[in-house]
This record gives sequence, structure tokens and C-alpha cells, in this order.
Amino acid sequence: MRRVAPLILALVVSAAGANAPALGRYDGQFCVTVASDSAASCGPAEVDVLRGRELRVRISDIVYRLKLNSSQVEVVLMHGTMQIDEFVALYDWAGNALQFDDAEKRTRYELRLSPRKPAQ
Repeated sequence: MRRVAPLILALVVSAAGANAPALGRYDGQFCVTVASDSAASCGPAEVDVLRGRELRVRISDIVYRLKLNSSQVEVVLMHGTMQIDEFVALYDWAGNALQFDDAEKRTRYELRLSPRKPAQ
């Protein structure tokens, strides 16, 4: 039984990153829900999936820098060159959506990715 537990843990941890998207640019829909009883606030985002399991999510002049580890995401929130927040959270992929929570602020995040539409 002791040998089975590490194997199960390894499978669970590797599953967290199984749906990570391929490198490239994506159109995104970024939703933020503050407290569990409020409605989500959603809007468009420009997403770059970079090497090293890093994502850059741009919403106007705010950039979320996301670093995906095996089961946790490191989140750094930037406004220009000024860092305005940072936290670490557990994450999960639900289809094409990355989901994570900032428990301290009671805030839920969901980033939905879709292929970038060609410029018109």
C-alpha cells in the first residue's frame, strides 16, 4: 500500500497540467468573481502562452503573469512596471478554462482560451 500512494499522488499532480495549451497567442475571456454570492465580471483578454509553462494575460493596461507549476499557479499582477499584487493558488483545467482562487481575497478566476481570430 505504501508504494501505491506515491504513484497515485504523482498521477494526480501530473493531471493538473495535462490540459495546458500549446505555445502561442490566444483570445481569452477572463472572469473574476468576488465572494461566492456575487456574479462574475467577465471581459476579453489577450493571452500569450510562453515557454516554461508561463502565461501572460493582458486586460487593457493590466497584465497577469501566471507561472504554472505541477499543482499551483504563481500569480503576479502588474500595471505597467509596477507590481500591484501576487499570490499562489491551486489551479485546475476544465476543458479550455484555467480556474484558480485567491482564498485570502475570496476571489475566483477563470480564464477561457480560444484560438486567436485572424485580423480583419
